[in-house]
Amino acid sequence: MKKILVINGHPNLKSYNFALAEAYREGASSTGAYVEQINLAELKFNPNLEFGYTQRIELEPDLQSSITKIMAADHLVWIHPVWWGGFPAVMKGFIDRIFLPGITFKYRENSLWWDKLLVGKTARIITTLDQPAWYYWLYYSSPSVNQLKRSILGFCGVRPVKVTYLGIIKQANPQRRDKWLRQIYQLGRTQT
Repeated sequence: MKKILVINGHPNLKSYNFALAEAYREGASSTGAYVEQINLAELKFNPNLEFGYTQRIELEPDLQSSITKIMAADHLVWIHPVWWGGFPAVMKGFIDRIFLPGITFKYRENSLWWDKLLVGKTARIITTLDQPAWYYWLYYSSPSVNQLKRSILGFCGVRPVKVTYLGIIKQANPQRRDKWLRQIYQLGRTQT
C-alpha cells in the first residue's frame, strides 16, 4: 500500500488550497492508498531557525510528528499559493525547522558532498497563482517551484518531483475552480 503525505502550506484553512488538499486526499484514498495530511495552519511551532545550524533548537511535538510522517511517506504532495514569487512564511519556517542535517540530509565529514536521506520518495507540487503559469515560468523563472523542487526536495534526494500550476485563481469562476478540484482528485487517484 502506497503511503502518501499531503502538506498544505496555506495559513488559512478556509482557502482554496485547503479544498485542493482535500481533493487530492480523497482521490488517493479512493484507491486504497494510506493518506495522511499536515495542515501547517494547525501546527504549533516557532518558524524561526534562530541559530541556523550552529545550535539545535528542540523540536516541538507537531514538528516531531511531521518528521515521522515525512519519513514514513512514499509520496509527498506539497500544496501552496505563490505569494511574492515564493511560498507563505509558515511553509518556509516549517521547512527551515525540519529539513535539517541528520534528518533529511547529512553532511559528510571533510567533504563538500552530502548524503541525501529522502532517497526513494517522490513528490508533487501543486501551486496556485494569481497570474498565468506560463508568465510565472517565463518572466520570473518559477522561484517557489525551483526552491522547493531543486534546492529542498532534490537536495534531500526526492525525485521525481512533478509540478501542477493552477491559475489565475483570483479570476477563476466556480466552474473553473470545480474543474481544478476534479483534476487534483484525479492526480490523487493516480498518486503522481
